[in-house]
Amino acid sequence: MIRVALPAHLRALAHVEGEVSLRVTGPVTQRSVLDALEARYPVLRGTIRDHATRRRRAFVRFFACEQDLSHESPDTPLPHAVAIGVEPYLVVGAMAGG
Repeated sequence: MIRVALPAHLRALAHVEGEVSLRVTGPVTQRSVLDALEARYPVLRGTIRDHATRRRRAFVRFFACEQDLSHESPDTPLPHAVAIGVEPYLVVGAMAGG
């Protein structure tokens, strides 16, 4: 099972508390995890990735194992610790302003 940590506003939208556990078939990549997340919680479609382009929204970042994966290819395999459920895949709402 893949563990996914969502920011508070997305947890509220999906009506979940804490981390979400997902079953991902095939290679564990950002794309496969986000596809599984959106399939299980359709209300999240378009909140993390753009509906048309499927690219990460500007104010959303992805982290795993203390690494910023936001600019990695969606098809790059996630770290092994995430793939086996030891570490969570983090979806973080970025801050802007000054």
